[in-house]
Formats: sequence, C-alpha cells, structure tokens
Amino acid sequence: MKQYDAIIIGSGKISETLAIKLSGRGWRVAIINPIDKTEGEDRQDLTDSLHSLAYEAEVASLLYYDDYPKQAKIYKQAITRKDRLSFFLKETNSDKLKRSPNVAIFIGDASFTSRDTVKVTSGNDYIELKGKEIFIHAGSAPLIPPIEGIETVENAYINHEILDRNELPKHLIIVGDSYAGLEFASMYANFGSKVTILESKDRFMPFADRDVANYIKEVITRNGIEIHLDAHVRSLLDTEDGIELTYTSLSGDNPKILEGSAVLVTTGYRPLTDTLRLYVAGVKTNVQGNIIVNDQLRTNTPHIWALGTINEGFPLSPLLQDDVRIVCDQLFGERTRSANDRSPTPYTLAIDPPFAHIGINEEEALKKGHSIIVTRLQASTVTHSRILHQPDGILKAIINNQNGRIMGCTLFCANAPEMINIVAMAMKKEQHYSYLRDFVFSAPSMSQSLNDLFKI
Repeated sequence: MKQYDAIIIGSGKISETLAIKLSGRGWRVAIINPIDKTEGEDRQDLTDSLHSLAYEAEVASLLYYDDYPKQAKIYKQAITRKDRLSFFLKETNSDKLKRSPNVAIFIGDASFTSRDTVKVTSGNDYIELKGKEIFIHAGSAPLIPPIEGIETVENAYINHEILDRNELPKHLIIVGDSYAGLEFASMYANFGSKVTILESKDRFMPFADRDVANYIKEVITRNGIEIHLDAHVRSLLDTEDGIELTYTSLSGDNPKILEGSAVLVTTGYRPLTDTLRLYVAGVKTNVQGNIIVNDQLRTNTPHIWALGTINEGFPLSPLLQDDVRIVCDQLFGERTRSANDRSPTPYTLAIDPPFAHIGINEEEALKKGHSIIVTRLQASTVTHSRILHQPDGILKAIINNQNGRIMGCTLFCANAPEMINIVAMAMKKEQHYSYLRDFVFSAPSMSQSLNDLFKI
C-alpha cells in the first residue's frame, strides 16, 4: 500500500491546480483519474467552450445573417478554434503539473475501502492508496431523462457531445431551458440554426424576475428561438433527415410532433458518487447523491473534502475556482476563508446580449419582507450599447430602502459579465448605492450606464 499526504479523486483543472499547490508545500500527492473521462464533464472546460463559441456566433450573425451555408462554414472553423483553445488550456495546466515534484497520477476507478484508504481499479488490477487528506472532485455528468429512444437514436446529444460535431444543425431542438440550454440556444441561433426550446416547467427562467424573464423571452424569440413551456418529451425517433420528437403537455393536449436535425438534452446533472463507496468512509450525501460539506468544504469525515460540482453547493464556475483557495487557506493560511465569504457571487449566461446577476431579485426581496427601491434602465438609452450595435437589454437593481445598500442587480445587456463585477465589489464593500451613481467611469463604456441605473 502506498502512502500519500493527499489523495485527489478526479481529473480536471481543480484537481490539477490543487495538486500543484499541495506539491509546492512539499506534500506527496496522488491524483486518481478515471479510466472513462467521457462520462464526467469538466464544467470549466464547457463554460470556456460555450463562451468562446458564443463570441464567434455573434460575429457570424453580424457578417452572414440568414446565410446558412456561410454560417455553417464559420461554425466548422469555430469548432476547430474551440478545440485548440481547450487543448491549450488543458496543456498549460498539465505542463505545470508535470513540473511539480511529488505528484503521482493513477488511472482507474476510485472507491473507498476505509476512511483513509482508496482502491484504484483498472481491469483486473488494483492498488490501494492511503492518504492523510482526501479530496473528492469526481464531478458530475449530464442527467439523461427517461425518454423513449433517447439511448438509441443517432442525433441526440448531451452538452459536450454536440460540441464535438463540426456540422451546424439546421434545426436544433433543446430539451430543457437550464442555464446551459439557454446558452446553447442563443449560440446556435446566432450561427444560423433554427432553434426550438422545450421546457417542462410552465415558467420561463424561473430564477429571474418576471419582467426580466419576459423581456429576455421577447428578445430571444425575436432572434428566431421558439419556446414551448409545459412541454414533456415522450419519445425520439430517427428519421432520414434527423430526429422526430413527440411531446405532450400536462394540460392534456394531444401529442405534438417536431422534426429536427438534432436534439440536445440539457435537463441537469447528477453527481458521480455512486461508485465511490462513500458509506465505507462514513461520508454523507443528500438525496440527489451530492456530498454534504460544511462552509470549509469538509465532509462529516473531517479529513475528507469535496470540491466542485460533486458537493451540494451551487455549481458556478467562479466558485469552482475558489474551492482551491478555501482548502489552501484552511490547510496553510489563517483559516478565515470559507464558502460564506463569497456570498453574494455573480453569475453570467453567455446569451445575446449576455445576462449577469448578483444577490437577490425583486420577488425574493418582497417575499422576505424587505423595504426596497427598484430601479430599471433600458439598454437602448445607453449610448455605448448603440456603438456596439447591441441596443437590446434591460438593467435592474434592488436597493435596501433603509440603508441604501445594493441587495441585488440583474444586467441583460452588452458587457454585462464585466459590469456585474463592478456591482459585486460595491456590494461586498457594503457601499451606498450613490457610490456607483457618482463614480467616474471611463468613456465611452457600458459601465457608465451604472451612473444612470442608480440615479434615484
């Protein structure tokens, strides 16, 4: 049995970054990479790929709007550039890992045999590793809903699978309006695909205020995306040209049939915990199988930690990167960093125009009984949005009426992912809203719109 200071279960950027940090402290580190890397999904890689393609899609839409052959050619080239970017990012981290001393990589399936021992199995061979600290970053995989034919039809895909294709689908049907589903829809519509979203819920973008969600729905519908709510997919069937999909609604409508080139399923994720034998180590999970952690990312077995999308936290890309910072501070620092420190955390959607949000929305604030001021601004009134040829959008902020602090902000406009960071810093510092109202921003810029948004 080999002994290590740390065992890291799982591949990807978080595992490699943590291994490099621990190795730099003189720790002997073992990384266990799965044999089949296609089951899990590197969420950071997917995010980078989607944002890269979203940018290329906007360019394609500007240059060759309504010209499918030319857009299909650009799409093929964009997929190649996306692959190069993904390879570059992976190789950069891999090179750093190779240069790190005291790091051993094992390929196989990991499972606990005791609270501090992990077995790595590859075929008929296995080896047991003992670790003082164990970090689980096994990740998650797309959830496949029980739809008849989904496992056998040729042109049904999950997130990373469709991005391995370099052929632009003429008509893409997306099952689910999750965060990723909306990003895929916007990106493919800009590339020239006809896009149809089928959402089982009866509420579009349930995480957003109704005025914002309705505005976004209006914009993306105008951009050629069809949205059907209360749509429950029953079956998929191969056709000569692609896919035949049958769906119904809970209201009892007769079955409806859609024909498309491909189907993309974005109905959520499942944690990859079922083969880890966590019960042997005494590690608790919730009903979905996610590992339960405290605000330091420790499980109920203190020397076992869970990072990334496998724990029960909200799987935002900035949080995935911050997990390593929390662990290192707990091990080597002042032990002051925790998951509580990063709230509220901004998040973004790579749609067109982009969406960004931080804090609570109006509906949440009213439900909690807060006295609030709500302010809104149409993006079309911002000069720089017209310079960028992106006049669509709305900006909205929620302000505490008693102390003037910003409680939440939603931006659906050009440059929203950058602007939300400015709002986030003001919120973290508990600044009065007038701080952004009176701030002198560079000109011309979309950031100047914050002066007007907070002009109350």
